[in-house]
Amino acid sequence: MPQPPVFDVLGVGFGPSNLALAIAVTEYNATARPEDVVTAHFLERQPQFGWHRGMLIDDATMQVSFLKDLVTLRNPNSTFTFLSYLHSKGRLVDFINHKNLFPLRVEFHDYFEWAAERVDDLVSYDHDVVDVRPVTEDGVVTHFDVASRTPSGEVELRRARNLVLATGLRAALPDGVLPSDRVWHNRDFLHRVESLTDPRRLVVVGAGQSGAEVTAFLHERFPAAEVCAVFARYGYSPADDSSFANRIFDPGAVDDYFTAPEQVKRRLMDYHGNTNYAVVDNDLIAELYRRVYREKVLGRQRLRLLNLSRVAELNDREDGLTVTVESLSTGEREVLEADAIVYATGYLEADPTALLGDLAGHCTRDEHGRLSVGRDYRLDTDDDLLAGLYLQGGTEHTHGISSSLLSNTSVRVGEILDSVLGRREPVLPARSAQPEYAISVSRVR
Repeated sequence: MPQPPVFDVLGVGFGPSNLALAIAVTEYNATARPEDVVTAHFLERQPQFGWHRGMLIDDATMQVSFLKDLVTLRNPNSTFTFLSYLHSKGRLVDFINHKNLFPLRVEFHDYFEWAAERVDDLVSYDHDVVDVRPVTEDGVVTHFDVASRTPSGEVELRRARNLVLATGLRAALPDGVLPSDRVWHNRDFLHRVESLTDPRRLVVVGAGQSGAEVTAFLHERFPAAEVCAVFARYGYSPADDSSFANRIFDPGAVDDYFTAPEQVKRRLMDYHGNTNYAVVDNDLIAELYRRVYREKVLGRQRLRLLNLSRVAELNDREDGLTVTVESLSTGEREVLEADAIVYATGYLEADPTALLGDLAGHCTRDEHGRLSVGRDYRLDTDDDLLAGLYLQGGTEHTHGISSSLLSNTSVRVGEILDSVLGRREPVLPARSAQPEYAISVSRVR
């Protein structure tokens, strides 16, 4: 039977993390001997590159320096840097004169798209990975056969010596809350907000950066609407972006975290969670406070911050929403009729082994049931699995707070590529390997 194409690296997902890996592979191959070239391919379910498109608000800025782009910390001489992007767009001098380390989010997304276009020969968009099967020789898994479904319904098969899972995060909604035409997660915010016509009242749940951005946007976009921000805190908490605290995102901090005892890991997360989780930029906090105070002076309060509160009940009807907000201090309830409610309630790590089926049984776990991951981001497995499984994301418990953030992306992919290169020789040749299932062709329905 025909053998599917074989790759040294096959990536599942093509967000910024695997995009950075594709760049690292491209740059390595540019100077490698022909026999050392790394063959790589990436599969992405979206029809084109996209990163948090639903939150690309025009005036929203990045919370990370432009120097923490896809390559600079790994290779500052790269032609894939953000500065190279600016030069190609004719904006380098303008950006320098701007005197700002934090670009607009829409600009950084355009940088990602610019980089993705330069490595588009390595990625298949509109390919949804539906199955991963082991390929064995003498009872040992040496490769993976990865099946992906195309828009036409065909299933394509590819074989990999190493699989890099970068499947991203999934939107978190409170228990019992289901998305609808009027109930949104902020992930889809810009895609849904266009459906609003002359709203009277809008509700936003969440006290983090996304919640504050959505609140500010709605308040400005709909000048006749009342915007109610509901959160359990007393007020928006500022992000700690001080120079010393930011060291928690340094590449060296990954080593510190990885080698630390479990109780120290927990302390580090407690100490420095306010660098990233449920916090807001100071400038945005000040702007929202200015708006609230201005409206008090003018005698028309259109921006309401319902602090120390929670949404106790949500009734999603055909003609609108009824949102019952309960004070956490007094128990008093207020019923709000609303046109839409936006939950800016964060994300959860997706289970990186969900696609692996029975292969997940080869992965070892710690005493808490969490996946055991090596310093090189390779999943620890039993001796019957020689092929490599790598994670980009889902490693906060082993590698620290930056595991799903942009801060260490460029360094992380370099470490993954080094690990793949260092493990090349022990892998048995694909020629004699056989899958654990029968398949007649490499492209099946």
